[in-house]
Amino acid sequence: MKLSHERKGEVSIFLSALLWGLTPVVIILSYSSLSPLTSLYLSTLLATMFFAIVLWAKGKFSEVKDAEAFEDIVKATLINGIFYFVLYFFGLKYTSAGNISIIALTETFFSYIFFNIWKKEYISLNHIIGCVLMLLGALIVLLPNFYRFQWGDILILIAALIAPFGNFFQRRARRRVGSETIMFVRSGLTALVIFIVALLVGEGISLPAITKSVWYLLISGLVMFGFTKILWLEGIHRISVTKSNALSAVSPLFTLIFAWLILNQFPTLWQMLSILPMFVGMFLLSRNGRTEVVQKL
Repeated sequence: MKLSHERKGEVSIFLSALLWGLTPVVIILSYSSLSPLTSLYLSTLLATMFFAIVLWAKGKFSEVKDAEAFEDIVKATLINGIFYFVLYFFGLKYTSAGNISIIALTETFFSYIFFNIWKKEYISLNHIIGCVLMLLGALIVLLPNFYRFQWGDILILIAALIAPFGNFFQRRARRRVGSETIMFVRSGLTALVIFIVALLVGEGISLPAITKSVWYLLISGLVMFGFTKILWLEGIHRISVTKSNALSAVSPLFTLIFAWLILNQFPTLWQMLSILPMFVGMFLLSRNGRTEVVQKL
């Protein structure tokens, strides 16, 4: 059966969420021998190599010369490539994988504010209810922790706040160039900036430390920051960013499962209670109906 344009977007986002759910666990494992900045630099460097090979194979290196798209990619890099991931990587240093993945759901709410209230992008009633249910799932998990809010939680909350702005520029650039071009430029610029910052703060890069975490770096760089990002950009190219963020909210469930199986972090009762509204929200958001995207850029 041939998938519709919208359904392809939904499938891309769901697969992206599945893979991204493993990301916090892999990054935490890399911290056994590497600092957050070094782990981020090496992961984005590997992602740059991945996208360079993809561009070469498709013969699309000429797209890098598109000045208008390049400007939007640079803006997206500053927001989602540098600020977001610096906050994300340091946040993982000071809180749990489960908390990170669930707090990141607030990006759905911030995206709704940005795209549907400010940018006047259409979203159906079912999708609005789905967004609310996803946020309800996040609140259920955070409720018992309100009295001891951690620095890692705050950093992730800030990252979720700025992410919609980067997604706005990424989607606009996607109309002119391919996902591979966007991620090649973004990953390359991010790796360069993080490398310079690491040098300025005096962080050294130890070969034995890299060797110890090489498999985690390969997974995070090639799969998480590589293939997963292509799925994400292809998804938001076909469906609204708000719906994409809400659909990807199933990612925390995968994170909880991976954290349990790999890190021996058993899900809490509050985390288990959040699963129901998340799945109902995902069901509403994946239903076909009027999903026209009205863009006023």
